[in-house]
Amino acid sequence: MKIYNNKEELLNKLDSRGNSDNSKYLEIVKDIIKNIRLRGDEALIEYTNKFDSPLINLNNIKVTEEEILNGYNSISEELKATYKKAKERITKFHEHQKESTWMYEEDGEILGQKITPLEYVGLYVPGGKAAYPSTVFMDAIPAIVAGVKNIIMCTPCNKEGKVTNEVLAAAYILGIKDIYKCGGAQAIASMGLGTNTIPKVDKIVGPGNIFVALAKKELFGSISIDSVAGPSEILVIADEFANPKFVAADLLSQAEHDEIASSVLLTNSKELADKVVVQIEEFTNKLERKEIIKKSLDNYGGIIVTKTIDEAIEISNYIAPEHLELVVDKPFNYLDKIVNAGAIFLGNYAAESLGDYMAGPNHVLPTIHTARFFSPLSVYDFIKRSSIISFNKEAFNRIGEAVSSFAKSEGLTAHALAADVRLEEK
Repeated sequence: MKIYNNKEELLNKLDSRGNSDNSKYLEIVKDIIKNIRLRGDEALIEYTNKFDSPLINLNNIKVTEEEILNGYNSISEELKATYKKAKERITKFHEHQKESTWMYEEDGEILGQKITPLEYVGLYVPGGKAAYPSTVFMDAIPAIVAGVKNIIMCTPCNKEGKVTNEVLAAAYILGIKDIYKCGGAQAIASMGLGTNTIPKVDKIVGPGNIFVALAKKELFGSISIDSVAGPSEILVIADEFANPKFVAADLLSQAEHDEIASSVLLTNSKELADKVVVQIEEFTNKLERKEIIKKSLDNYGGIIVTKTIDEAIEISNYIAPEHLELVVDKPFNYLDKIVNAGAIFLGNYAAESLGDYMAGPNHVLPTIHTARFFSPLSVYDFIKRSSIISFNKEAFNRIGEAVSSFAKSEGLTAHALAADVRLEEK
């Protein structure tokens, strides 16, 4: 892992991650969406046969309750207990985000806000060659806590037409029964547009490859989405009190995702930087995904030695990382200075992998600078807020003339009329 003497060199590299030309993928995605819109299930099966499994048809694209139960029964008792513990912790955290309808009454006015959960939500869970049960928990639990009644899930199957047991087990534990064996842009289009087999949803959440991300982006507006997710990233701010083994391991935890993941260390200790470099090399050679890790660190990894921790925080706020670790003495003293970050981990023992699986907060986080304006997936993403307005006659008369005046200032005389006719009433 390289130590950069010129911080701008590394920052320019990181900036370039969000500027790739996706036009060739976008044309493919638009074509898939067009075909799903025009031909529905027929196109869905064609794409699923082409990209996932030739064994899938309209009779078996939906996972049966027996398949879900068998998936659950196939995992070990230890893993069942782990998944249930994750459900408990993630649910407990998200329960704190619940909102209630509220109103207040004052001099003949009743004003407030009505909270209503979304009716239909679609979860996308990557799959096929790998299993991501953590995504099932993180996508579904805030929706369940919010009160969403209709939750469907799309996930790719393998060539044999099977969904991974771990994903099915997670769905079983959460009570998700409507699961479809399809992935990619065709799954997003089917949930976003609706087919005879897959119902149209109001919102789609969940990570995926470039085709999934672009399909969500194309459909946004007719449906809601969580975000357009980019590659994973971690930024660690550390001082001389940090454990170099912990820092190195956490940097590697994101580098193993893919070749365009970003792992950055900002530290005011050259000694720590040197130790982390040595430790990363030692760890990497023992890890299964070492080739991916090496490419990731070469492409978008790096260390910058700053003069102070405050300087490191300034750089971090510019990067707006998905995962930010503050591995410094008295980390809570710096918390107010953090402006842009998806999730903030404080201290030596707040490992990034805690956040991915068991801590409780959601691991669906904003990436590539978007923590400047986006937040983690939450219960708030699965509710609607409607304003409540009620006035009696006396309350209206107190501000009716002002309403009429305001409307006339905009040239909207019918708006003014709606106020005036009430003011004229005896």
